[in-house]
Amino acid sequence: MKDPVEGAEDNEELGAADLDEHGLDKNDVVVGIAASGRTPYVLGAMRHAKEIGATVISLSNNAGTPMTLLADVSIEAVVGPEVVMGSTRMKAGSAQKMILNMLTTTAMIRLGKVYRNFMVDLNPSNEKLVHRAKRMIHLATGANEADIEEAFTGADGHVKTAIVMLMAGVDATEAQHRLDLADGFVRSAIAGPS
Repeated sequence: MKDPVEGAEDNEELGAADLDEHGLDKNDVVVGIAASGRTPYVLGAMRHAKEIGATVISLSNNAGTPMTLLADVSIEAVVGPEVVMGSTRMKAGSAQKMILNMLTTTAMIRLGKVYRNFMVDLNPSNEKLVHRAKRMIHLATGANEADIEEAFTGADGHVKTAIVMLMAGVDATEAQHRLDLADGFVRSAIAGPS
């Protein structure tokens, strides 16, 4: 981050090698991101992902780019010329950030990390997050402070387990079992095994 490797973006092989270093396989989704839509590093990574059988998404700020041709799904956020020519931080970067936020939030929902409108799969690793977790449990269940404290403690701070405990009237072991059966989806775990 603080020590840029100049010229790395021109190396297609490096894009592929970096994916291999992370153990890319056919079950993965690779999102190639480049404002121009033609950065060699990104193209190399996308090409390699296609060869492996992974799903490939392109995110660029121009229409009809080489990245688009490699992608299974192409997102082209054409924002027009930047206010400061040569800097893609303002329009292109802002558009990309909003799109990536939508993609990652949707992925979190699809993975069961969200219940109603709460990001319930959080790790309450500090005081602020413990407070947030307990508030989320309250908002999701309507339970009183004492019951929330008991469930939170019984669930070892696991928000999803505490919510299932309170909503389904079960202990932590049963709540965790239900979550396991429901692949981590709180709504299904509350409803119980079918």
